[in-house]
Amino acid sequence: MNILLISDVYFPRVNGVSTSIKTFTQQMQQMGHTVHLIAPEYGIDTADEAWITRVPARNIYFDPEDKLMKMSEVMALVPKLQAMQFDILHIHTPFIAHYAGLKLAKLLNIPKVETYHTFFEDYLHHYLPVIPQFLARGLARMISKSQCNQLDALVSPSQPMLDVLRSYGVNTPSQVVATGLQPHSFAEADGQAFREKYGISTQRPMLLFVGRVAHEKNIGFLLEVVRILADEVPDILLLITGEGPAEASLKKQVQQLGIQKYVQFLGYLDRNTELNACYRSADIFVFASKSETQGLVLLEAMAQATPVVAIAELGTASVLVEGQGARIVIENELDFVEKIQGLLINPQQRKALGLRGKTYAQEKWSSAAQAEKMIALYGNVIAQHQNAQHKQAAAYAAPQID
Repeated sequence: MNILLISDVYFPRVNGVSTSIKTFTQQMQQMGHTVHLIAPEYGIDTADEAWITRVPARNIYFDPEDKLMKMSEVMALVPKLQAMQFDILHIHTPFIAHYAGLKLAKLLNIPKVETYHTFFEDYLHHYLPVIPQFLARGLARMISKSQCNQLDALVSPSQPMLDVLRSYGVNTPSQVVATGLQPHSFAEADGQAFREKYGISTQRPMLLFVGRVAHEKNIGFLLEVVRILADEVPDILLLITGEGPAEASLKKQVQQLGIQKYVQFLGYLDRNTELNACYRSADIFVFASKSETQGLVLLEAMAQATPVVAIAELGTASVLVEGQGARIVIENELDFVEKIQGLLINPQQRKALGLRGKTYAQEKWSSAAQAEKMIALYGNVIAQHQNAQHKQAAAYAAPQID
């Protein structure tokens, strides 16, 4: 199968969409399929560019991490793409990539699918604060419904996210296909060496958050949890790994709460060299986001036998199972503190929970199984597209009777 992907983000821009694209691509290539990606140019060379076409892009004033591909530059690729004879187009983001993808699919005469990676209803108002929240939510629902109904098939990373889209009025044929974990996520890592490198005592109780440091991740709630927890666990540390637009406001909140000695911002870590060790170094992985379409970082933590304390809403509800590597909590600081304390004071229980999580992640969430589901979906969509084309051709060929 010859597969064309288009996305408004990809590495070196680190986020869940980039990770998902890379994970599926590596698995599909191993299965013998050809994959090509159209993505923005960031002005930074990356190692695996042979299968990627970088498109000139402009900056986005309210989100300096991201770039916006130039539509004219994408459309200039049409002759090259026509010669490559793709079977299907997979769109991964709802901005330039979505609208360029619709045009490309028509010009290349191939079907189009899209993954709904981001819960924009709970996201848009953070980045367009001049719009009242209720209007931003309504706008996000309207745009999502329109875009999803323009496709031949829709991919949702979780069933709860798909249920939300159905409530919007999305009626496109859809399938749940989550991003799975690659074998390297389970590779042994040295958490003690990681702590030593970053000056964190091996005896210090450590909570970890990994992800984009963005408003919708609800990290401010975790800071409130740490403020309360510090009274009971005076040497507690929350390590925040990642970068994003909320970093400045969160650092200000840390100062206002007076918890500077309990919180450390570490920035991005290389997924291939340090991230596993970071997960392994933590006593507990904590997560309070309520807008995840899946929550891959939860599974990555479990793969390193690190127990999770997290809110199970939307996509994370399809990942988290109480007792299978996780303690599920409600959005209540005291409930969060109680679950964390219970694990910190009982190392044996904490270790057992982490090991159950590793087994759960290995058995239920492999990237190979998810890639096979995606390829099967592609096959069905391609077959339906070809059947429709044959019927259309036969209708044109039929004799006309006046």
